Amino acid sequence: MTVPSTHDHYTIITADSHAGGSHAQYREYLDLEFRDDFDAWRGKYKNPFKDLKDDRRARNWDSARRWAEQEADGVVAEVIYPNTVPPFFPSFVLFAQPPRPDEYVHRLAGIRAHNRWIVDFVAEAPQRRAGIGQIFTNDLDDAITDARWIKDNDLRGGILLPNIAPDVSWVSPLYDPAYDRLWAELEALELPVNVHGGTGAPNYGNFAVSPLLYINEVVFYSQRPLVQLILSGVFERFPRLKFVITETGAAWVPPLLARLDSTMAKIRDTGATGEIRYSKDVVLPKLASEYFAQNCWVGVSQPGPADVAALDAIGRDRFMWGSDYPHDEGTYPFTREHLRQVFHATSTDDMRKILGGNAAALYGFELDRLATYAHDHGPTVAELAEPLGQLPEHPNEALLKAAAGAHL
Repeated sequence: MTVPSTHDHYTIITADSHAGGSHAQYREYLDLEFRDDFDAWRGKYKNPFKDLKDDRRARNWDSARRWAEQEADGVVAEVIYPNTVPPFFPSFVLFAQPPRPDEYVHRLAGIRAHNRWIVDFVAEAPQRRAGIGQIFTNDLDDAITDARWIKDNDLRGGILLPNIAPDVSWVSPLYDPAYDRLWAELEALELPVNVHGGTGAPNYGNFAVSPLLYINEVVFYSQRPLVQLILSGVFERFPRLKFVITETGAAWVPPLLARLDSTMAKIRDTGATGEIRYSKDVVLPKLASEYFAQNCWVGVSQPGPADVAALDAIGRDRFMWGSDYPHDEGTYPFTREHLRQVFHATSTDDMRKILGGNAAALYGFELDRLATYAHDHGPTVAELAEPLGQLPEHPNEALLKAAAGAHL
């Protein structure tokens, strides 16, 4: 079979999409011993999320609909983070804090049900999907067991690392040296270690201002895993660990690395910051920017001009575009317009890396196997080089049509 040329088309792999099973589907993937408990839990569950109540929820598991919508948008492959609420979870999978000791057994059963589900979901289009499996770090033996299962079942998206909020006292922080055996296993398995934006915030309680506090402060908390792994020497001890931070933008990375570099250089020279003295154990041979270049990738969902301006500092081989499909804040159904708006001045070589090549290299997509899809659905080089002169008319109407299942 002749592979179509994609010389004039871009192969777009979103480094940030979301999917998950329905509760009825997850029940079938639960271990039998948990199904009665699940039925009782499900009977009391109240769905707090609008997009999991209406017709849009089918986008999480309906492959035909997902591909019709994403292909119309120019996207031909996806890295898949979780989205729906797994069994026994108190809330949305990404926002839920790690389970407390009395919740652990049931919550672990819940994410294992999701992992089994996503293996089958990926199998519907294995060349086009890289699924990310979930682990908990409450018990490192369980975490390592699950990481090996994720590897053995070809979830080449890797693992989703829980972000430990500062008020979580029942799970060790990510800078605890006890995690070294987990990092060693993940490095040996060559599994990407992913963290996702919107996570790691403390519990703000049930106040009117709580959502406002969350949305303004969670950006800081989402960045903490990167800072903690750099400063605690994880990337020094495990130089081949692949660490990905997704849906946090990118504009914040250069100033953060510059600040960390300055601090680390001063500690190396003086061993102190003001009156604070540091042990030799925290003096690292490289700077933060060097560890970032060695170990890190960024999945940049819905990038704006400031994110694109950070491309050089992040590295042209480490910047991966994401659509955040099927979330309302994502680029669907205006991905082509979005790309023209922010990337029209970017070189073709860089665009090929940003839109697909970097994700393919990290997550193991074979670009040749995506060529037919890219030829049929991918935007052309000329199309994305054309600046966007006018925003789409009636975008809200288009979104409503999309929510109703109309393929634009």
